[in-house]
Amino acid sequence: MGHRIKIMPYSTFRLNLSVTSPYNADFDGDEMNMHVPQSFETRAEVLELMMVPKCIVSPQANRPVMGIVQDSLLGCRKITKRDTFISKDVFMNILMWWEDFDGEVPAPTILKPEPLWTGKQVFNLIIPKQINLIRYSSWHNEAERGPITPGDTMVRIEKGELLTGTLCKKTLGTGTGSLIHVVWEEVGPDAARKFLGHTQWLVNYWLLQNAFSIGIGDTIADASTMETINQTISQAKDKVKQLIREAQEKKLEAEPGRTMMDSFENRVNQTLNKARDDAGNSAQKSLSESNNLKAMVTAGSKGSFINISQMTACVGQ
Repeated sequence: MGHRIKIMPYSTFRLNLSVTSPYNADFDGDEMNMHVPQSFETRAEVLELMMVPKCIVSPQANRPVMGIVQDSLLGCRKITKRDTFISKDVFMNILMWWEDFDGEVPAPTILKPEPLWTGKQVFNLIIPKQINLIRYSSWHNEAERGPITPGDTMVRIEKGELLTGTLCKKTLGTGTGSLIHVVWEEVGPDAARKFLGHTQWLVNYWLLQNAFSIGIGDTIADASTMETINQTISQAKDKVKQLIREAQEKKLEAEPGRTMMDSFENRVNQTLNKARDDAGNSAQKSLSESNNLKAMVTAGSKGSFINISQMTACVGQ
């Protein structure tokens, strides 16, 4: 891809986190090579065909290959939740990070006892005014079909204003029809570049004020849930002991197409995997909405529900 460069001290490339995905690059010692175009013809080709904004949507799968990732994505979910309000001093500083600020401050959502702006209003600054779309968050319940969803999972944008919905990986990631895809198609590559940049600047500044961390407390379920988990695990252990006894006494029947040893191993695995899944489901249901581990998984920024099961309940076979 083509990048505009700024020469800085030392030999390390610095680039935006969102452009690392098409390069399949991460920060564990990766090396890159830079090619500097010399002739006018080559420079024109790079500018017209290879520049990063023009590569945001890939023709290979007709979907974006860049999206909001990691801490910015987590911040987007947290800032667009219904109960997120921003005080005047923080909102003014957010406006300072916004390069298109025209001097007009949006009206606060709440006036008394103090002016407060919602996190959704931050996105109203960034989203281009031509954008209209309806999408659903990744945890949306299909049974909810009304104009307003109890879990705030319907993302409704009208004339560039985010009216309802919580943003997550499904709406801000690299999926077909995501917000980035729509901005790129409807308004153009430069608008998509600007949208990615502004989202990161504004959300990261807000996240700096609303610190996020994860601790051991996020992996501990309540007493009744732990009792259920321990019960599930002990039942599975008893079943496995029973299987071992049956195998030793040659009472175990071989499954079709398997040897006795394979059948035994398969049954043990089935029992333990079911126990892991059941214990994991109990653990997930017990986590509150304010749990930081759950926040990362639902935002899509890191981790999966299997990781929650393994940390909270048991690792399994």
